[in-house]
Order: sequence, then C-alpha cells, then structure tokens
Amino acid sequence: MNSPDDLIKDRVQISSQMMIFNQLQEAINNPEISFSDIAGIINNDSSLCLRLLKIANSSLYSFPTRIETITQAVTVIGTNQLRDMVLATTVLKSFNGISDDLINMDLFWRHSIACGLASRIIATYRRELNVDRFYVSGLMHDIGRLILYIKIPEQVNKALNLSQTQDKLLHVAECDVIGYDHAAIGGALLRAWKLPESLVEAVAFHHAPSNATHYPAEAAVVHLADIIANALQIGNSGAFFVQPLDTAAWEVIGLPSSTISAIINQIDRQFADTVEMFLI
Repeated sequence: MNSPDDLIKDRVQISSQMMIFNQLQEAINNPEISFSDIAGIINNDSSLCLRLLKIANSSLYSFPTRIETITQAVTVIGTNQLRDMVLATTVLKSFNGISDDLINMDLFWRHSIACGLASRIIATYRRELNVDRFYVSGLMHDIGRLILYIKIPEQVNKALNLSQTQDKLLHVAECDVIGYDHAAIGGALLRAWKLPESLVEAVAFHHAPSNATHYPAEAAVVHLADIIANALQIGNSGAFFVQPLDTAAWEVIGLPSSTISAIINQIDRQFADTVEMFLI
C-alpha cells in the first residue's frame, strides 16, 4: 500500500509560482532587503501582482484608500501577510487543471475558501498575530484529498461509498480503505514543500486537533472552521456528514458560543468577494 510520501512524490517538485514564494520568504528573512525589493519579486509575475492588488483592495482588509502598487501593499498589509496571500494564490495555481470528472473543483475551492475565511475570522476573535496564515491553513486543509483523487481514484470511490452507505465520516472511511486520510497526505505535502510547521500541523490534524504536537491551537481553529463551512453547505470537498466538534479543541479556542453567529455573519459578508478574488 502506498504511503502518503509515495503519493506526493510528483507534487514535491517546486513550480515556478512556488519558487516566487520561496524567494519572497528568503527576502522577508533578510533584514537588508527593502520593501521595494520585496515588491520587485512579486512584480515578476504580472498575474500574481494583479491578483494581490485585488486582494489588498478587498473586504478582507477594507482599507480606506485604494492601494495602487505592490510596494504600497507591502507597506500597508505587511510582509508576512502578503507572503501568506502569495502562498494562497500559488496553491490554487498548483492544482489548476484537475478534471471535473474526478471532483468538482469549483465546489472544492468554494468549501476551502469558506474554511479559510472562517479560520481567519476565528483567529481575529482570538487576537492572533498575522491572521492571514490561518486563512491559508483553512484554504489548504483538504489539499490531500486532491492528491487522493489524482493518484488513487478507485480507492477514493470505495471510501466515498463506505461513508455514504454506513454513515461514516469520510476521513474515517478513508482510513478504513486506504490506511490513512487526506489530512495526513496534506500534511506530508506541505512538509515536503518546507512550509512552516504551524501550517503543516493545522492541515495534518484538522480532524484530530488534540493530536497536534506543537500547534494545537492552529489545528483547533481549522477544525472548527471546517465544521462551520460544512454545516453551512458552502461548496463541497466530498464529505457527506459534518464532523462533531472536538470538545478539547473548543476549550483550546476559548471563545464564547455566541461568537459562532458573528463568525457566520462575517463569512456571509466576505465570501462572494473572496471567491471573486481567488477563483474568477
């Protein structure tokens, strides 16, 4: 039986978009690099540049004046936040072109965007630093499922059938059929891409946040966000049922239950705008 590392082998190779992200990461970590130097890296990809300006002027940030240049975006939004938005757009490009015969990609990304928004909003209520990294975690939480559809579609169909006929959560059915679930594959891919461990654990343990060794709060946020996105039936990544909330994860998040309605209201306000930015 293939392991998660076996399934991701041909996805580890760095794409041109991921190379830009890595250059940006190195530049941000270099204290001698200026904002204009960082903007210059992004400006090398005109489509990425245009998309980031669209994001900077969206309801995600709601700045009072229009942001016209990437240099201005770096200055106003911040280097780490802009880096995370580059990563988000890069991931969407990396999986562009997957046939709808395997999975409805529009519905898949709509669910992922809803989870990303919910993660970012929850992190904002928790007063986390750099809430955009939570958006990226939510956006990428089901990326391992795409690997499954591409590499072993027959086994995925068995898991889907098992989930539907025996009323099992899909990630549990995946473990029964394949030996591991999509979350484990997603974590393996992000680790192979050398992304931050906080992002790896948020994706790898979003169905079992208490198993996160170093970043249980990040995993708990994405866990709750995924439940909210599924409960609202925004898009679909294949799951038939909504996972029960992990009570330990809810305690880690530490928000009053009244916050949930406010989170849902903000998702409703931001979703259409965010879909337009990332999918259209």
